[in-house]
Amino acid sequence: MKDLTKQYETAKQNSIELMKMGQISDYLNSLIEVNKYKKLMLAISAN
Repeated sequence: MKDLTKQYETAKQNSIELMKMGQISDYLNSLIEVNKYKKLMLAISAN
């Protein structure tokens, strides 16, 4: 769970940086990655 949290936070920071730089397609791909980690964390916490 700790690893997922770190990966989630890293992906979130990366997406914010991409948004600031104006790289929209990379930003959207990064948001998909953030969403994936969020879903995994919810699945683990539900079990």
